[in-house]
Amino acid sequence: MDRRSFLGFGTLAMSALNSGLARAFADDDNPAPGATVTTTRGKIRGTIEDKVHAFKGVPYAASTAGSNRFLPPVKREPWTDVRDCFELGLRAPQLASSFHGQVPPEFEVMDRNEPMGEDCLVLNIWTPSVGRGHRRPVMVWLHGGGYTSGSGGFICYDGTELAKKHDVVSISLNHRLTAFGYLYLAGMGGEKYANSSNLGNLDIIAALEWIRDNIEAFGGDPGNVTIFGQSGGGGKVSSLMAMPGAKGLFHRAIVESGAAVRGMSRDAADKSTEMYLAKLNLKPTEVDRLQTLSIDELLAPTAGAAPVPGAPGIAFGPVVDGHSLPVNPFDPVAPEIAADIPLLIGTVETEVAFFPGQILDPIDDATFHARVKQMLRTASDDQVDQVIAAYRTGRPGASNTDLYLALASDATFRVGVLTEAERKAEQGRAAVYQYYFTWRSPVREGKLRSFHTIEIPFVFGNVDAAKSMLGSGEDRYALAEKISSAWVAFARTGNPDTTLAPHWEPFDTEKRPVMVINDEWKLVSDPHGEEQRLLHSIQVQGAASRGA
Repeated sequence: MDRRSFLGFGTLAMSALNSGLARAFADDDNPAPGATVTTTRGKIRGTIEDKVHAFKGVPYAASTAGSNRFLPPVKREPWTDVRDCFELGLRAPQLASSFHGQVPPEFEVMDRNEPMGEDCLVLNIWTPSVGRGHRRPVMVWLHGGGYTSGSGGFICYDGTELAKKHDVVSISLNHRLTAFGYLYLAGMGGEKYANSSNLGNLDIIAALEWIRDNIEAFGGDPGNVTIFGQSGGGGKVSSLMAMPGAKGLFHRAIVESGAAVRGMSRDAADKSTEMYLAKLNLKPTEVDRLQTLSIDELLAPTAGAAPVPGAPGIAFGPVVDGHSLPVNPFDPVAPEIAADIPLLIGTVETEVAFFPGQILDPIDDATFHARVKQMLRTASDDQVDQVIAAYRTGRPGASNTDLYLALASDATFRVGVLTEAERKAEQGRAAVYQYYFTWRSPVREGKLRSFHTIEIPFVFGNVDAAKSMLGSGEDRYALAEKISSAWVAFARTGNPDTTLAPHWEPFDTEKRPVMVINDEWKLVSDPHGEEQRLLHSIQVQGAASRGA
């Protein structure tokens, strides 16, 4: 289903557009002037939105254009006038094709499509009230889209409801993406580019430094900052846990449907950069010429970049460069510098239903077997049969399509999340809590099931603005209250327990307790663990046989 047909099909889509989405845009178009706050760089003025103070497009560092391109972020020059922060700032340069057409239209309409540009190091703040002395937990959202697309301005990321209902300061931010944020130049750019590695993550660190220095004036507690993100945002959280520059800037971490067990090696990053430069007809000795090219010219080679850092071809993502990211984030162990940081981590049940070309309709046994064998690549027919049998036993009565989507999601998203949870638990210095989200969306006749991104509107309490994703059932409200309350409890104390749900035990490698989240919440020991471990063992055998 393409975007145009989605927008024309039925009352649900139109309801989403005419109510929640229209309201979100109307808030931006008609802001009520709000408070003025003094920051370290100058005064900014926000707006009042639904009784919440909002400050949008707040610059946390200088523009990355011109001589700052492909270099670490620097502080912005102070300003003297009051700066109006009424609207979202620029998003990072990116190809529209990296997002549009690559995600379900039900989620695509969450994108406000704000303009892009290199002066993109901005953040958005929602707070119940300004002024020092409130000491509210601060929740900093890192958007998804891998390392090539997205922004902090999506409708479902709006922090109004979190601030209003849960007395926290909610923040989203933009940082450099694609080649602008993750092209590795430290290996071939000479002294000038010696620190040109992981720039997108360094931008996030600069934002966290700004938050440390300024958030108290917005009612926040700089000593209680949680970073949380989904998909690529979860990967950014994971890698930041292993970056020395981020140490002390956050105190809790939440990883949703995204992990970064390993970073890209310097050799792989060098090869990716060489391929990128070759597409621009540049030699490795001509790195300086990158600063003279237009945004469109620099984006052109990023089309079709590998979705997984380190995969063959041009790829973007955190590089284990030996200084900004000294080691793989969670391999072979959890990061030592984040040993005292509590972690909340999990996935949704059928993540892969989100992606193009995925099977959503009924399939027969032969198609099921063929798809699993294709996914496992080097597995024998007997191994494929073993995996399918294990999934049938673990999920009695489930359809072939349901089994395949769960299996494919376990093989991709869940395996990394489980690895991070296990290694954090083995470290034994701070609690790790694991969840498994199984609520199914009724949209598109229920075919998307528990798709990638589905938990986000519940976390932020934006279920009405996200009817395109969630439908309009009354059960959305109670589930949103439970999830947002648990996430805020974790941000406040490092423990997600609330009175709305069963006691949530920390994850360990023996009992393996996981909170299964649906309309009813259940703490379950090792849900579907047997089939997941069998699947993972066959994946490991296959990787070894390929020399991966």
